[in-house]
Amino acid sequence: MKMNWLADELASIKDKGLYRRLSTIESAQTPRIIKDGRELILLSSNNYLGLTTHPKVKKAALEAIENYGTGAGGSRLTTGNTELYNSLEERIAKFKGAEDALVFSTGYMANTGTISSLMKNGDLILSDELNHASIIDGCRMSRAEVMVYPHKDVSSIETALRKSKHLGKLIVTDGIFSMDGDIAALQEIVELAKKYDAMVMVDDAHATGVLGKHCGGTSDYFNVNVDINMGTLSKALASMGGYVAGSSELIDYLRNRARPFIYSTALPPPAVAAAKAAIDIIEIENPAKKLWQNIAIYKKGLAGMGFTVKSETQIIPLMTGETGNTIKAASELERLGVFAQGIRPPTVPEGKGRIRTSLMATHTELDIKEALSAISIIKEKYRL
Repeated sequence: MKMNWLADELASIKDKGLYRRLSTIESAQTPRIIKDGRELILLSSNNYLGLTTHPKVKKAALEAIENYGTGAGGSRLTTGNTELYNSLEERIAKFKGAEDALVFSTGYMANTGTISSLMKNGDLILSDELNHASIIDGCRMSRAEVMVYPHKDVSSIETALRKSKHLGKLIVTDGIFSMDGDIAALQEIVELAKKYDAMVMVDDAHATGVLGKHCGGTSDYFNVNVDINMGTLSKALASMGGYVAGSSELIDYLRNRARPFIYSTALPPPAVAAAKAAIDIIEIENPAKKLWQNIAIYKKGLAGMGFTVKSETQIIPLMTGETGNTIKAASELERLGVFAQGIRPPTVPEGKGRIRTSLMATHTELDIKEALSAISIIKEKYRL
């Protein structure tokens, strides 16, 4: 069967301004990068704490290569489970205040594998409308009934739980919402879950290492316990992969039932070692302190230009509206020396395009000042 329809689909994507190209960066994820031979201020990375180039993280990765090689050689349940994994999972569990933890090859796999293996036909999942795509896909794969509630609307959650006759009930939410930078109403969610005998799962991909007294994430920030604490190693933890932390019983079940875990090759040894080193640095050196200082400087600068900043965290979107305006504004910003991606549908709703900016602990005040100067130009030109 010929796939002639592909050309038509691609043409349609281009006509709608939704065609995506890969941007190639020619340097590390540092505050200033090289792209197309030019130096640009990087203002959209998830390397929030700047740990991808930290000497201790790089040293740990290199030592892992020396001792274990570059690849795992198999899935975790066959030959890929080195002692590095055991050490990292123990470290994650302690960091998250949980009994045990399980590492997946990606955050996407952690969400889809956990939700789809736990929730079954006859169960109910309550999912925030702005949750990450991996949560949405996990819900679809689970065969449970799914109710998508309005963003952070705890009254809708309670109404659904009060009416529910389902045996299993799960409330799942992002901790920090990746496109808006606001924080889930986790304290209220946990209270409702206790009242109506539901489980709570939080995706802490963007909160781990950033939020909370101990930088442990959203549950640390609100000082509450959740049943399923999911996160990634690929953002503040400077590596790749995902994890789930929770009770020993939960983790043992996922080892035996989560298909993305069972049937995927284990992470390469240097990635596992790098993530463990990053957690050590977070607890000992507290790089999040500098990140929050940078966030304050940046937000103050934006407010001074007339932006209404609703973000509560390091992710600060500059709203651009329609797709065409988003593409032009992001392109102009890059021309002015700042690299921050324009986000369009289907990642965000129609008419709610934005330039997703995010701060790093390693940004200097000069980096932020120059970025703000460029943003002030596009604000006027594109009426942001």
